[in-house]
Amino acid sequence: MRGADERSEGLFSYVSCEARVPADHPLRSIRAIMDEALEGLSAEFARIYSHTGRPSVPPEKLLRALLLQAFYSIRSERQLMEQLDYNLLFRWFVGLSLDAPVWDATVFTKNRDRLLEGDVARAFLAAVLGQPQVQALLSQEHFSVDGTLIEAWASMKSFKPKDGSSEEGPGGGRNAERDFRGEKRGNATHASTTDPEARLYRKSSGQAAKLCFMGHLLMENRHGLVVDTELTRAAGWAERATAVAMAEDLPGGGRKTLAADKGYDSAALVNELRRHGVTPHVAQNTTNRRSAIDRRTTRHPGYAKSQRTRKRIEEAFAWIKTVGGLRKTRHRGRDRVGWFFTLTAAAYNLIRLPKLLGATP
Repeated sequence: MRGADERSEGLFSYVSCEARVPADHPLRSIRAIMDEALEGLSAEFARIYSHTGRPSVPPEKLLRALLLQAFYSIRSERQLMEQLDYNLLFRWFVGLSLDAPVWDATVFTKNRDRLLEGDVARAFLAAVLGQPQVQALLSQEHFSVDGTLIEAWASMKSFKPKDGSSEEGPGGGRNAERDFRGEKRGNATHASTTDPEARLYRKSSGQAAKLCFMGHLLMENRHGLVVDTELTRAAGWAERATAVAMAEDLPGGGRKTLAADKGYDSAALVNELRRHGVTPHVAQNTTNRRSAIDRRTTRHPGYAKSQRTRKRIEEAFAWIKTVGGLRKTRHRGRDRVGWFFTLTAAAYNLIRLPKLLGATP
């Protein structure tokens, strides 16, 4: 017999979000790792929040919501709040009951400076990696480094002369027409009025120059987990300078190796890494020049292995830029873009950790 198409809404509901989420859902194992890290940050949250006034939205809930935004490629915080209002899975993950009201999207804006000041994203990444079961997965000897461009939230039309001599083209309005043909523009004479910290840069010849930042990742080579991040202004020297800075902060003692692509094949970089006790496993760049890496390094089997493994760092960049939504940032300013770059890298680790730990099939 055909059932009647009737609404089955009742006056009361006794089903919780916990009961509606399947026991084998991947977010369950991710939340267990994440909650342990957030518990370790409780003292830091207490330090950056006031002890008087009305209670705020718990920072733990804000971070869980922002991680969901990265996991599910949600474009904006307003869309995130819309999803949180009716999505039972999201409510369970963040920690809201079925009848709990969602907060306004401006809560993120009001709390962002506080979270930035405490560098909570970097502390969260360290707390995830610092768990004993995660520490057992990490290599303490072999690492890889690379950089990528993060397109700024700024139009090329906002790149105007610093002396204010720019003339708007015909059409008027906020988005007036501009003809850049024959006009020489550079970071020395021009700056973006939308995001002054963004720089005009192109990764290689033949590619279009864009207003962007440069994001850097340090990856351990055993399982390809991100162990450090940095966001700098886009410049030709930024990748090599950041690689040296990251090498100085490598954990543990003893000899270490640092793999990188041809862009890092520089005598200054190689010598600086060796001075810090790090063996540079840098790809040789022999195009119209002599490589800074010689047979003393390349003859060892470990060099070839590092060259194979270092390419896995591109998987992290791909996830961060496509799924994590940072191909083009939604924020302005180096501090804010860097904060979200680090948090998205932590989200990438959280996606991979359950399988590495054997918590999911």
